[in-house]
Amino acid sequence: MCAHVLVAEDDEMQAELIRRSLLAEGHTATVVHDGGAALEAARRLGPDLLVLDLMLPVLDGFGVCRLLRRTHEDLPVLMLTARSDEEDLLLGLDIGADDYMTKPYSPRELMARIRTVLRRTGRTADGRRSDPAVRASGLEVDPVRHEVRCDGRPVECTPAEFEILLALVAEPERVFSRRQLLERTRGTDRASTERAVDVHIMNLRKKTEADPRRPVRLMTVFGVGYKLRGERG
Repeated sequence: MCAHVLVAEDDEMQAELIRRSLLAEGHTATVVHDGGAALEAARRLGPDLLVLDLMLPVLDGFGVCRLLRRTHEDLPVLMLTARSDEEDLLLGLDIGADDYMTKPYSPRELMARIRTVLRRTGRTADGRRSDPAVRASGLEVDPVRHEVRCDGRPVECTPAEFEILLALVAEPERVFSRRQLLERTRGTDRASTERAVDVHIMNLRKKTEADPRRPVRLMTVFGVGYKLRGERG
């Protein structure tokens, strides 16, 4: 799959290394060096993926991601950060980042992560997803159109939220562990944290539950994980 990747990285040497690695993978790349330029380029170019450094001048990665999510819910965002504080990483996920990598990282590892994100948000050769829509508990998840509906109304989801909801709706009443849901959204990355799933579930409840504090669809199974209450159809 050839993708257009927008790279927002203020370290010019690092940005060039990422650009060359993307070209070697068969992708096209646009590179910018500050948050304002990243926001403008994302809106103007409509890339398939944004690789976003957290510590950008003008507007940091948190600000870029927060503003983009108001108008570009479906744009996958892979955040790069030199911070190892878990709270910072969870904040990035909470405002809409789909994945993150902690510096330093190898170009090979970054390309593998990019392939994973593109694969789960990508399309078949004819431009469509091949999986049929699934329905349960008033929710409809359509992988062909990459659309979600709740009781007939459209719901905007980030790619990671979409993949979690797809897994739950496809198998209602099945209890998924956090690790299982994490693997649906991030592959088998050993550096990821299962707490990220809690953030995604919290955001999905805000979008699909009448009262997110008292969910009736996306249920917590204490000590195990999460399930969707209801039946297919």
